[in-house]
Amino acid sequence: MSRLRNDTFLRALLREPTEHTPIWLMRQAGRYLPEYCETRRRAGSFMDLCKNPALACEVTLQPLARYNLDAAILFSDILTVPDAMGLGLYFTEGEGPRFERPLRDEWEIRNLSVPDPHAELQYVMNAVAEIRRALDDSVPLIGFSGSPWTLACYMVEGASSSDYRKIKTLAYSRPDLLHHILSVTSDAVVAYLNAQIESGVQAVMVFDSWGGVLSEDAYRTFSLPYLQRVVEGLTRERDGQRVPNIVFTKGGGLWLEAIAGIGCDAVGLDWTMDIGRARELVGERVALQGNLDPNVLFAPPEAIATEARKVLDAYGPHAGHVFNLGHGISQHTPPEAVSVLVDTVHAHSRKLRGGV
Repeated sequence: MSRLRNDTFLRALLREPTEHTPIWLMRQAGRYLPEYCETRRRAGSFMDLCKNPALACEVTLQPLARYNLDAAILFSDILTVPDAMGLGLYFTEGEGPRFERPLRDEWEIRNLSVPDPHAELQYVMNAVAEIRRALDDSVPLIGFSGSPWTLACYMVEGASSSDYRKIKTLAYSRPDLLHHILSVTSDAVVAYLNAQIESGVQAVMVFDSWGGVLSEDAYRTFSLPYLQRVVEGLTRERDGQRVPNIVFTKGGGLWLEAIAGIGCDAVGLDWTMDIGRARELVGERVALQGNLDPNVLFAPPEAIATEARKVLDAYGPHAGHVFNLGHGISQHTPPEAVSVLVDTVHAHSRKLRGGV
């Protein structure tokens, strides 16, 4: 049995009955919170914040001090893995993440190797251990990584992209080189997530943020098989407890049934698909996470509550739903909007299950 005082999130991922629908938010520790901005200012830079276990712990816990959330998520970045591979991650104000040494030449690609998560990424493991101590078994801690395809996008493009021209050119002109990047990166993601599990995270999520930019054939060639490889390599149990996993492809509704077939415990949905229809398609195979449009949180409180109830009603009073946004929360979100959302999800889902 779980020692957690609130294990609703973990039980929902395993499609077990819960008294209410658990809720957490992608990017829940972030710039929409003034206390986060203050901690980041003290840290000096985003990477300094990520690499300081005490400060990473502080910002991980900040949203839980404000809201009755059912899970915490490790504060880190999806690009720590390629940074540990030697690509030189840095952040420029207003421009997002960039790499000093993106993959351009064949020899650089052939030289890629899997970093030791207990060496180059030990700061992440130290943060996990510190956060678990601070949480004191109140709610579960989620670990995460970017997917092999999404990490490869950044590694080849060197930054975020509007058209993904460089990596798509590589995919269609030298698929052998892209498969090599994806293969090494898959092994790196598995090692990284398993090290997080060993350090104390109780569930893991794989963010395939850019999977939706691919054609159907390309998704099934360059993203889905590597997601499956990651899922198959994950540690599934620690200290007698299941460690569930979530796979989220933004824009992946077209491939929902295929994603549900790779062996994951839960599939994350963006806001473009009706979650009730999604549940009909996957049946009892996986739990579903999602899927409110993040921009709903800019609406008045009554509209936020209405839209949240629509998502809950669409899924129905069934096991296996974790409420979340369909993507990360915007930095411009009013903090009080999140209170409305969390309280509505808990109250309405209890009613759906016949509670008070």
